[in-house]
Amino acid sequence: MGCIMTDEHRSGTPLLPKADPDMPLRTAAEAQAVADLTSDPQARAGAPITGADRVYEAVYQAVLERRLSPGERLREQELAEQFNVSRTLVRQALQRLAQEQVIELLHNRGARVPIPSLEDADSVFEARRVVECEIARQLAGRLTAEQLQTLQQLAHAESEADRQGQHAQAIRLSGEFHQAMARMHGNPVLLRWLNGLLPTTSLLMSRFKSQGGQVCVAHRHVDLVAALQKNPAAAGAEMRKHLNELEQSLTATTAPRRQLRDVFQAYRDSPE
Repeated sequence: MGCIMTDEHRSGTPLLPKADPDMPLRTAAEAQAVADLTSDPQARAGAPITGADRVYEAVYQAVLERRLSPGERLREQELAEQFNVSRTLVRQALQRLAQEQVIELLHNRGARVPIPSLEDADSVFEARRVVECEIARQLAGRLTAEQLQTLQQLAHAESEADRQGQHAQAIRLSGEFHQAMARMHGNPVLLRWLNGLLPTTSLLMSRFKSQGGQVCVAHRHVDLVAALQKNPAAAGAEMRKHLNELEQSLTATTAPRRQLRDVFQAYRDSPE
């Protein structure tokens, strides 16, 4: 597999810091500093939430939660009306989403949700295994009781949401579980990579996942928490098993699309 040279490589700063079992994980203040580096405008403490931020977050979450289908068109005027903002702010949000490859900007045809292929799944899950198996290995045996409780609560809430048929909620919680692990690790580069991989994963699952079954094999998240309390080998192996199961659940099926006005209702009506 080829290696893309980034600024971190050129500067000599290691992208994957060597784990030190005696080094404590980041404090709450440091964790917030990591969150401030993410693409989530809601995570930037003290920063005002703009209209462009609201549109960005709604589209990002709608892709992540599979409310938007692969190939869905995103029209500036319709989004401006949905969120009561100018088309200029909508355009800013769409450009940012396109830069992060959450959506595509088509020449003279506006924006749309990408249409990933099954071949794309190979690359996406290979990247996720590289990032998340390393995160799991380095977190093993180092999490505080509070951090373990956070992961356990997310896993159980996801399982309960899926049991009750609240699939969008279960998908959101599944993503939060993986993002929480990345934040606990403390490397903002890995977190950015994961944030970029999650929307494409959701589009792949939306397009190719066989019908039925849990959204993100929630019981695997419970197993992951248990493995994180053991050793690096166990944690890494459990994460790899989990991601392999997700990839293997993809089949050549397609899911029905929803009306765009229904997709953004939850985001439009929720308090800022």
